[in-house]
Amino acid sequence: MSARPHLRELADRMGILPSYRAGPDDEERQTSDATRVRLLEAMGMDAATEAAAAEALRALAAREQSRLVEPVVVVTRGGDSGKLALRLPPEDETPVEWSLELQSEDGRHERAEGRVASVGHRAALRLPIPGASLGPGYHSLRVAVERRGRCQEAQQMRIVAPRRCTTVEDKIGAGRAYGLWANLYSVRSTRGWGAGDLGALRALLQFASEEGAAFVGVNPLHALWNRAEHISPYAPISRLHRSLLYLEIEAVPELSSCSAARERAGSPEQARILERLRAASEIDYEQVVAAKRAVLELLHETFAAEHRGADTPRGRDYQRYLEQGGRTLRDFASFLALAEHLSPAPQEPGWRSWPAQYQSPDSAAVHRFREEHGESVDFHCWVQFELDRQLREMAGVVHNLGLPIGIYGDLAIGSSTGGSDTWAFPDLFAEGAEVGAPPDEFAPAGQNWGFPPLDPHRLRAQSYRYWTELLRSAFAHAGALRIDHVMGLFRLYWIPGDRAATEGAYVRYPARDLLGILALESRRSGALVVGEDLGTVPRGLAAQLASWGILSSRVLYFERRGGSFRPSKHYSRRSLVTANTHDLAPLAGFLSGRDLLLQRRARRIASDEELALLQGRRDRDCAALRRRLVREGLLPRGASRLDQGQIAPAVTGFLCRTPAPLVGLSLDDLVGETEPVNLPGVDAEHHRSWTRRMRVSLGEFPRNPLVRASLRAIPAERRIGERHPAITR
Repeated sequence: MSARPHLRELADRMGILPSYRAGPDDEERQTSDATRVRLLEAMGMDAATEAAAAEALRALAAREQSRLVEPVVVVTRGGDSGKLALRLPPEDETPVEWSLELQSEDGRHERAEGRVASVGHRAALRLPIPGASLGPGYHSLRVAVERRGRCQEAQQMRIVAPRRCTTVEDKIGAGRAYGLWANLYSVRSTRGWGAGDLGALRALLQFASEEGAAFVGVNPLHALWNRAEHISPYAPISRLHRSLLYLEIEAVPELSSCSAARERAGSPEQARILERLRAASEIDYEQVVAAKRAVLELLHETFAAEHRGADTPRGRDYQRYLEQGGRTLRDFASFLALAEHLSPAPQEPGWRSWPAQYQSPDSAAVHRFREEHGESVDFHCWVQFELDRQLREMAGVVHNLGLPIGIYGDLAIGSSTGGSDTWAFPDLFAEGAEVGAPPDEFAPAGQNWGFPPLDPHRLRAQSYRYWTELLRSAFAHAGALRIDHVMGLFRLYWIPGDRAATEGAYVRYPARDLLGILALESRRSGALVVGEDLGTVPRGLAAQLASWGILSSRVLYFERRGGSFRPSKHYSRRSLVTANTHDLAPLAGFLSGRDLLLQRRARRIASDEELALLQGRRDRDCAALRRRLVREGLLPRGASRLDQGQIAPAVTGFLCRTPAPLVGLSLDDLVGETEPVNLPGVDAEHHRSWTRRMRVSLGEFPRNPLVRASLRAIPAERRIGERHPAITR
C-alpha cells in the first residue's frame, strides 16, 4: 500500500494519471509521488505532507458539496439538454421551492418554478428547463432554491453542441481532393518584404485554384515577439491574435490617401532595405517587422484622422471590431504597447521581467499607461483589425476562385510563458509546470516545449470562455483547421518546472466538453477539423476523433510496418495524409540525410559514429521507400535508387492513391528543398529554425520543372475543377 494514500487520491481527483505508456518499447511508466506533489502545487494545492493532502481533499469535497449546480454543462443536441441537475444536502421531509430563469443565446427569456414536497435522502434534483428543447449555442440559466427559509442562488452556462464537427463530406462531397500546404513565412515572392505574408497567400490561392486544389494550408499566424529566438509559430505570445509579420502593406486601404507612407515605402532607403531582405536566404524577423512598422505607423495616423470615431464605412467597421474584441483585444494591445515601453531589447522579453505594478492588466499602473499611451494601444488594435479585414477579403478570394475548402489554418498547442495570453488570463495557466511529451523513438529523452499548461479545472470554472474565444479566432475566415497535438484535448503531459522531461505525468482534460465546443464552433464557421495525432497517443484516439467528424493526420514517414512502408490502400479513410510535417525533413532532405548532418553540426547527434549509424538507418529507409514506390508502379522496376527529380512526383502519386479524402502536398517537397524549417530540440545558437526561406519564388512555380512533374502526378479525381465541374472558379 502507498505511504501517501491521501496524496494519490487527491492526484486522481485532480486528473493526474497514475501511469502511462511511452518509449520505443511502449513500457508502462509510473507517476512518482514527487511529481504528484509538484503538479498539484502547480494547480494551487498543497500536498507536500499527508496532512496537507488530506486537508486539500476535505476542502475540495466541501467546495463541491456547496455548489448548487455545475458552473458549466456541455450536452450534445438530442441528449439530456432539457434538465438541470440540482445538488442539495439531504434533509428529511423538507419541502423545496425552486425557480429557473433561462436566457437563451437567441435572446429568448423564460421562467419556470415549482415545489418539491420532500427531498428526503436524495442528493440531487432534476428540474425541467423552461421552454422548448434548447438549440445549439450558449445558454444561461439562473436557479434559486428556498428551503427552511434560506434562499440559495446559482448560475450555469449550458452549452448545447452538435454531435459532429463540419465534415470533409460537407465540404467536398463523397470524393477525394488535394491541397497545398506551406510554411507561409518561408514563401518567397517578388513583392514580399522579406517574409511570406497575406499577399503571398493570395498568390498561392490563385495558383492552387489553377491546379485544381481544394485548399491551401498555412502555419499558425499567431502573434509572435518577432525577434531573437522568439519566432516559432508554435510558441506564440498569443493564440488569440495574429502577427504583424503577415500584414500585406500594399493592401492597406489608407496607402492610397497617405502620401507620407507612399514616400516612405518608395524611398531609396526603404528600397535598399527591401532589396536586402528580399535577397536574403533567411528571414530577419526584426528587420521585416521594423520595415513594415515604419509604414504602418504613418498609415495608422491617416486612419485615425479619416475614420476613427467617424461615420464612415471603415470607421463603423473598426468600432464594431473594437466592441466585439472587447477586453481581450484591449489587453492584447496594451500588452504589446507595454512590451515596447518596458522591454525594447531582444533579451528576455515578457511580462515576468516587468516591474510588479505592470504584471496585471487590471492594475492601476496599467490603466494609467493605457490613458497616457492611447495612440500606441490603438495602433495595435488597428493592426489586428486590418489583419482580420485582409483575411476576410482572402475568404472572398477563396469563394471567387472556387476552392471548396480554402484556407486550412493551424492552431498551436500553447502560448509562451511571458506572453500576452498568460498575462491577460493568469488564473488559467498552471504556474510551475511546462508542457511536453514523454520519451519516444523520435525523442528518447522526452520533450519540454517550454510553455505553461492550461489548468483544466480553472478552464471549466470559467465556463470554457478562453477555449471558445480561441476557436472563434482560429476558425475566422478559414475552411479547415488543424489542431496541433489534438491529444491535448484528452490529456496533456505536464513536467514540473525544474525537472527533466522524463519526470512528467499526464493530466486528464474534459475531452467531451472541449470537443463539444469544438463541434459547435466548427459548425458555425463551416470549417472542417483535422487533429494532429502523431507520436505517443492513447489507443482508440483516432476512432474517438472520427466519432466527432475529425480527420486524423497520417504522415508517410511514420506509416511503417516492420521495415516496410505501408501500401497506399492501407491508409486510413478518415485522415489527411502528407509526406512529412514542419518538424521533419522535406523529401529531398530526407533522401540526402541533410537533417542528420544539421543535427550533428548542432551536437544533437553526439558523435560521428552515431551519425554513421543513423545514416545507415536512413539509407535503409530510403531503400524501403523505393521498394514501396516500385511495387505501386510509381517507379520503374529497374530503379536502383531515388533521386531528387523522382521522389516528389512518385510520392505525390502514392499519397493521391490512398483512400484518404484529403492529401496535403508540401511546397518544400514540390520545389526540392533540402533544409528543414525546424530542428526540434536544437536551440537558436546551434541552428536558426523558422528562418529558412524557399529558394524558388512563388512566381516561378508554374514554370519550375520539379513542380510541374509533381503536379502531373495528381490524378483527375483529386482535382476539383475536373471532379466538380459545378464549382465555378
